[in-house]
Amino acid sequence: MTKQLGTSDKPGKKSAPKLRDGVMKRGSTWSYVIRVKDPQTGESKPKWVSGFATEDDAKAARDEARVKARRGEYIDRNEITVGEYLDEWIEAHAVEIKPKTLKDYRDIINRYVKPHIGGQKLQAVRPATITKLYRDLMAGGGKSGRTLSPRTIDYVHAVLRKAFRDAVEVDQVLPSNPVERAKRPRRTVTEPGSVWSTEQLRGFLVVARQHRLFAFFHLASYTGARRGELLNLRWSSIDLDGCEMTITGSAAFIDGERIEGTTKTGRRRVVSIDESTVRVLREHRRQQVADKLLAGEDWRGTGDHVFATGWGDPIHPDTVSSLMPILIKRYNDPKDGPKPGKPLPHARLHDLRHVHATTLLLAGVPVHVVAARLGHVDPSITLRVYAHVIRAAEASAAEIFAKAIGE
Repeated sequence: MTKQLGTSDKPGKKSAPKLRDGVMKRGSTWSYVIRVKDPQTGESKPKWVSGFATEDDAKAARDEARVKARRGEYIDRNEITVGEYLDEWIEAHAVEIKPKTLKDYRDIINRYVKPHIGGQKLQAVRPATITKLYRDLMAGGGKSGRTLSPRTIDYVHAVLRKAFRDAVEVDQVLPSNPVERAKRPRRTVTEPGSVWSTEQLRGFLVVARQHRLFAFFHLASYTGARRGELLNLRWSSIDLDGCEMTITGSAAFIDGERIEGTTKTGRRRVVSIDESTVRVLREHRRQQVADKLLAGEDWRGTGDHVFATGWGDPIHPDTVSSLMPILIKRYNDPKDGPKPGKPLPHARLHDLRHVHATTLLLAGVPVHVVAARLGHVDPSITLRVYAHVIRAAEASAAEIFAKAIGE
């Protein structure tokens, strides 16, 4: 009597599932097995993957896995979600990311990523997944469903690119980075440095001179230093006789706590200052000494900060930023004297840095010198940010050359 396929020698008992070319049915789903070399020991070990609805699905996945195994690109299946991975990733990097950057990363992940794709399996994310995320954020990812700016989406993209790159290169749970191939919305480039002319800056500083923090705005304009760098500045880092200052770090407030760390690039730099800036700083120091004498035992200054309150506490970053619109309004609508012919347009504190860079570039200062002054780690950053200024300077290059040779 011939035994039928799929039956057992013993009546009433089902035969055990059979493995056919690496594919087997287990219960209601199909599985496959391949052999993968351990990268550390070189030993070949079986890898089972299950959960396929049909035999054809299992075979297709098996074939793809075999190719990757031969190339050394095989990745074990992992059930971790995007949200779970990002939580682990941010915690693993907490010790090496600056506190302010860490907070920004967490805010971006919690506000823009997790609500949309946080529950998806990390290994199921495709470039189209990320592209759709960006479209959804553009359409209504802001507060109360408002549209999100392309600039913010650039920040989201930067964080995801770093995280998914580590998923590929460090944690090895992804074969490739889907964020690299995602399509970001087009953005209109806003050219910095075009807010104020040097004449407008001069008028602003005339009004700012009436405030006790005039030296801060003068130094920001005349050095191009960042807000946090100036608020971290100590008198010990300024050589008034040698006309230079050393920027060694940056200050910020995070969750109500003042945090001081390195500069944005992690490097210190020496910035030259002119004689007028030296005079402004000497006057500022005399005023600070007077404040200390007036406060007496109530003086709270302990850190030798150049910019402090009347009681010696370090200045909060929001203080100088919020002063900008107040001083602009004071210029445009003075209490005494006639109003200016042309009002000052709105500007941010950071725009003083852009005016500084623009003025130097238009005056012919080499790009690498401006980059070093601004603290850009590479002159290519300066070239990209201030490309419009450099184009304007190039437009007159032909006339300059012709005049130089006497034509």
